[in-house]
Amino acid sequence: MNFELKQIGTIHTPYKDNAPYQADEKVEGDFTIDVDPKFEQALKSLEQFTHIYVLYYLDRLDEEYKNIISPPWADNHSTGLFASRSPVRPNPIGLSIVKILNIKKNIISISGIDAFDNTPLIDIKPYIKNLDCKEDANAGWINFIEFDEHLKMHLAGIPHKH
Repeated sequence: MNFELKQIGTIHTPYKDNAPYQADEKVEGDFTIDVDPKFEQALKSLEQFTHIYVLYYLDRLDEEYKNIISPPWADNHSTGLFASRSPVRPNPIGLSIVKILNIKKNIISISGIDAFDNTPLIDIKPYIKNLDCKEDANAGWINFIEFDEHLKMHLAGIPHKH
């Protein structure tokens, strides 16, 4: 089955060649979502939320996905692709939760996001605390590996070298 997604805007970040592995509310810089003006009315009442989900197309990946992967921070642990957060996937779709800082017309100023500058925007959805925060969620297989400093940096979204 084939289907088409429509780009509804563009994400702007300071990241030209390197982007972090996770969104980070504390990172400094200009991060905006430029929503296509024809969708400006679709932003009505969005400013009443503090956070949003941002879905975007990872248009700069040039690797083929593998069904079994070994995350570089997981000390040679292998896992299924769908049990990972690897960006290299059959459908390269990024998902981040970011804080809304300001909305002016069709421009949303946000906290730091883990996307390159000019990344195509697929969708925006409000993060609703009572629905989206699952207090009984766990960390799956990650609970069973040793937490070294490298892994802690990944989990915290701190940029670093592998």
